[in-house]
Amino acid sequence: MSNPTGVRLDQARCRSYGICVSILPDVFDLPPNAKAARLLRDEVDPGDVDDLSEAVRACPAQAITQVSGPE
Repeated sequence: MSNPTGVRLDQARCRSYGICVSILPDVFDLPPNAKAARLLRDEVDPGDVDDLSEAVRACPAQAITQVSGPE
């Protein structure tokens, strides 16, 4: 069994672009008028690992980190 893939979000770096939410809406949320996105969970499903990698690359603020295991 492989380790789960975790995700971290640096809310101090986040600038509310919302790209992460458009890529993984089950993992990221951006409430109205929020200054930063928030995590809905700290692990991604195995089928979402490629999308998480895309979110990490696409984040202009470089606020998302993919980690081996939960946060």
